[in-house]
Amino acid sequence: MIYQFIKKEFKVEWRNKYAINGIALYLVSTIFICYLSFNVKNNQLAVVTWNALFWIIILFASINAVAKSFIQEKHERQLYYYTIISPQALITARIIYNTLLLIVLALLGVLFYSLILGNPIQDITLFLINIILAAIGFSSTLTLISAIASKAGSNQTLMAVLGFPILLPMLLMVIKISKNAIDGLALSASFDEILTLCAINIIVGAVSFLLFPYLWRS
Repeated sequence: MIYQFIKKEFKVEWRNKYAINGIALYLVSTIFICYLSFNVKNNQLAVVTWNALFWIIILFASINAVAKSFIQEKHERQLYYYTIISPQALITARIIYNTLLLIVLALLGVLFYSLILGNPIQDITLFLINIILAAIGFSSTLTLISAIASKAGSNQTLMAVLGFPILLPMLLMVIKISKNAIDGLALSASFDEILTLCAINIIVGAVSFLLFPYLWRS
């Protein structure tokens, strides 16, 4: 059932490309504004600034991408899902789908970012591992918060308010790991941060899996 639901989500996204196209446009326009604001053509962008800007852009793109998980769905469709799929399968499918979506968005972001602002990354493998872990964490957190926001009047602003305390430590870990990847440090230098990020992802995923059934029944 999880596989079929994920397949359905991809078909809907492929049929209605306005969501992914809108987020891609957001990425390109934001990166281009950064290019103009920092006058990159005449001055090399500092590595710390490059790193921080990249993850801030990806964070807000993730919020926009995952917000539609539950907020934009009508009550009738949610009621239909309630009759054909268990809440555990639904939240798992949504988290997996959003994770894959965020990985694609992050890779597009790296591509556009590198073309416009340069690419100082020395350890691309560590950077890709970091993207995958970040996508899992952002997806687990924002998918559950989207479900909560949908029960509270579909207020997208609520997602940012509820998600900030959880996303902030996650974002700090992600920024530190990517900084090590940019500097070309050995994987062992990021081992503690990777373990911490994995632990946060497991905790958030477990909380989503356990609490969503109670939220879904309401």
